[in-house]
Order: sequence, then structure tokens, then C-alpha cells
Amino acid sequence: MSETEVNGQRVLPLVVRIERTAPPTRTDALEAAVLAVLTLLDDPRAAEDGEWAEPVRAWETLGIRKVVRRARGAEWRRVLDLPGITVTSGTAEVRVHPPVPLDDWPRDLSRLQVSGTDLTDPEEPGPAPDGGVVLWVNPTLEMSAGKTMAQAGHAAQLAWWGSGEEARRAWRERGLTCAVRTAETGRWAGLADSGLPTVRDAGFTEIAPGSCTLVADAPWLRGEGFRPATSGPLRSA
Repeated sequence: MSETEVNGQRVLPLVVRIERTAPPTRTDALEAAVLAVLTLLDDPRAAEDGEWAEPVRAWETLGIRKVVRRARGAEWRRVLDLPGITVTSGTAEVRVHPPVPLDDWPRDLSRLQVSGTDLTDPEEPGPAPDGGVVLWVNPTLEMSAGKTMAQAGHAAQLAWWGSGEEARRAWRERGLTCAVRTAETGRWAGLADSGLPTVRDAGFTEIAPGSCTLVADAPWLRGEGFRPATSGPLRSA
């Protein structure tokens, strides 16, 4: 990435609430992060004439990088005072903020920690619901919950861009929800070669550049109405 791109790049801040005594489960946190990203993309403030339109378009043009940080107590309350959207999924709360310059975060966001998002599930999540969007995680990679939240957000965004208006309308009626599940090893190879929206990591943290992290699947993404990733804004995982 050139110096010009670095200087102009924006990132999407996602903040997950992790209280000491009541942390969210891993799957709930992943699905809340996904819902937060989709809610922002579908918000009128991110549309062409909205107050967030400029930072969102700039963010899409130089990549769709997302950074997940954690907050608790007073930190979380300060985050709520900043422009953004809070969503809840099960035990998890996540707040998404309009994209910010890579090197100029608001103070109350920049002071939050990236580490400490190693969340777990007390039991295996149930099967993904039929007919909706499923984001399949690569079973061969080891990623923290925070890293996986960002990658799942990428996958949901690619699926959103690849969906026509009718599919998006049906998705809204489902509450913009996505199930996030780890694929079985035997199934993963077929998913990765399926032509479905696929996230390949840029290699900034945790895993090697070019690693395939998630695949987004939905009935309409397998049909003739699927718009390939190259038909939308420039993307970068």
C-alpha cells in the first residue's frame, strides 16, 4: 500500500462490550459484529446524501478494513456518546462508528484495547437456520474473536454488495441477521472453491496475507441474481 493510500485510508471501528463478570459468548459477539456492519451499510446516514456518506465512500474506496476493540464500564459509556449505532445479538453488544482516518482516531476510541477479545462459547452453537445468510469460518485457521469479528464483517459486506434489491429486502425482513459458523473440514474446500463471496486477509494481524478466512453463503448468492464482488466498490480484506 502506498504512502498516499495509508494517509487517506479509513477504518471502521467496532467496539464490543466485554464486562469482567458477564462477557458475551464468542458466536454472539461474531453475529453482533456482522449485524452492526450491515446496519451501518443500510443506514440512511451512510447513503448518498447522508451525514456519514463521505467517510463511508472514502473507506470503501481504499479498502474495507475494520478494527475491533473492547470496552467495559465507563469506557463503554464514553463510546455511547460518540456518533454510531449499537446493536445487540444474544449476550453481545457491539457499537459501530462511522469510518475514521487510520492515523486519527477519536480519543475515546483510540485508548481502547484491541487485545482481550478471546471469547468462548460454553457449548457448540446450533445449526444455522435454513434460507438465510451463513458466514462460514475457515476451520484450519486460529483467529482471536476480535479478528474473526472483523473478518465476519468483511464477509457480510461482500454478501451485501453481491445481493440485489429484492434479496436485500428479504434480508431486512429477517432483521439483517447472519449465522456465523465454523465449517467442517471436509466442507471447507468446496466452499472456498464455490465462487461465493470470499474474504482473503490482507495480513495485517494474526494470519498470513492471502489467507481465505470466511465464505458467505445464501440461496440468492448461489442463484443467477448474484452480483460478483468486482461489480461493486473497490474492496480490500
